[in-house]
Amino acid sequence: MKQFQENLDTAVFTTKYVLEKQSPITHVYHYDEDGAWQFSGLEEIDNNQDFRVVSLEEIIKLDGSILEISDLPLGYEAFREKPGSSWEIVKTS
Repeated sequence: MKQFQENLDTAVFTTKYVLEKQSPITHVYHYDEDGAWQFSGLEEIDNNQDFRVVSLEEIIKLDGSILEISDLPLGYEAFREKPGSSWEIVKTS
């Protein structure tokens, strides 16, 4: 089974919609600048107040299928239509 290189207590970004289980994780970003991870859903975020900081472990507990992309390189993003769909991986612009 794949696993993240980062410690499970690593702080990552997500949205209140993902945390409240109103939206599944459909977009994952692994930022080139600082190595930060962001996990978001289908909703459009129009302000930073919708973001939350949680541990990587908490994200894995919410959706263990993200382990499939735990090796996502820096500067790339992964997206899928819905849980169970295949992840598409592209370099961020």
